[in-house]
Amino acid sequence: MAHFPVNHPARPLYRVIAGLIGLYILVFGVWGVFETWGQPLFDRGPNWALGLRTNLAFSLVSVVFGIVLMIGASRRSNLGHYMNLTAGAVFMVTSLAMMSVLQTTVNFLNFSMSTVIVSMLFGLLLLATGLYDKVGTDEHAEEERRRRQHPISEAGAR
Repeated sequence: MAHFPVNHPARPLYRVIAGLIGLYILVFGVWGVFETWGQPLFDRGPNWALGLRTNLAFSLVSVVFGIVLMIGASRRSNLGHYMNLTAGAVFMVTSLAMMSVLQTTVNFLNFSMSTVIVSMLFGLLLLATGLYDKVGTDEHAEEERRRRQHPISEAGAR
């Protein structure tokens, strides 16, 4: 069974990457709210913010999601680990779902292909950061390292 690395040395870098993604999403959402304020919630107009098409609903969701990601990146516990894994999966599923309805009236978040690509990229990055930012005790980390370096001797000892 695969194990998540515990106390990975690059964990601070991964938290910074997740925080920057959250900051971009937050700025995109705030900019989008200002651009689309006063329009219908699920409008499919030509509104763009930071290179991505948006509407008021997508902008409001982005503000909330950006704040949540930044909170997760600022915590030194496993909260960020679980939040990044969940957010990465949500981004991937949302981008695939919205890509399948791009040219239909079901495109209620007003996605464009560039929005789908950025969402997939963010999903992959968040999944990667979620895989490597698990926190544990030093003993737990050492046990995981030993298990990864000597898997055959561990299997024979059982």
